[in-house]
Amino acid sequence: MSISLSGQIALVTGASRGIGAAIAKALASAGSTILLVARSEPDLRQVQQSIESNGGMAVYTCADASKEEDVRRALGEVEQRFGRLDILVNCAGIGVFGPLVSTNTSDWDRVMATNARGPFLFCRESVPIMARRSNGCIINIASVVGVKGYMNQGAYTASKHALMGMTKVLAQEVQPLGIRVHIICPGGVDTEMASQARPDLDRSGLITPEEVAEVVLFLVSQRGNAVVDQVNLRRANGAPWFSE
Repeated sequence: MSISLSGQIALVTGASRGIGAAIAKALASAGSTILLVARSEPDLRQVQQSIESNGGMAVYTCADASKEEDVRRALGEVEQRFGRLDILVNCAGIGVFGPLVSTNTSDWDRVMATNARGPFLFCRESVPIMARRSNGCIINIASVVGVKGYMNQGAYTASKHALMGMTKVLAQEVQPLGIRVHIICPGGVDTEMASQARPDLDRSGLITPEEVAEVVLFLVSQRGNAVVDQVNLRRANGAPWFSE
């Protein structure tokens, strides 16, 4: 299926690498203009150059998703540059791994601030912009740990459960405004974070960031009466979720 997002404005957080970068490139390849958001300027510039070298349009701004002033500045830039926002993808995320009883408070707070507070801030500041056109699509990237629990991933799991809960409420609250909210829960994806969390996994069997990006393209292309609220992705060589 050919997807055209020509004229659409998308903001992608965590866009400097991994899943976020893959999503930004996929949206740009479909014709959307992308505002890339992350903390690392060199990495953002590299993604921007990659998009533009393939004929796409992208700008970037450095921002920390956990900081309210950074989020407001990023959305202010969207309004100033484009005057609209059609797609928001919350992909920024960090992880701290180890037993819960060994997790210090500062690490817990840091994970929750980026993975739960960050999407909340971006959603809150984006909804009024989308609502003016009675149209918009918000996609939150959660994780299998937003549904399940894994040892040594307590802080990360708690943050993704929080994101799941927020998404469920937001979807109901903004439906009358014409805004659709989706959440994707991938299993093991071949990223640097996955290597830190599960060094035991065979990387050749992991989901690729590009495969997650394909799901994002599918969700933003939905314009009819059918809506997919939640997508669960697993590794092909892993057990089906409903078998456990």
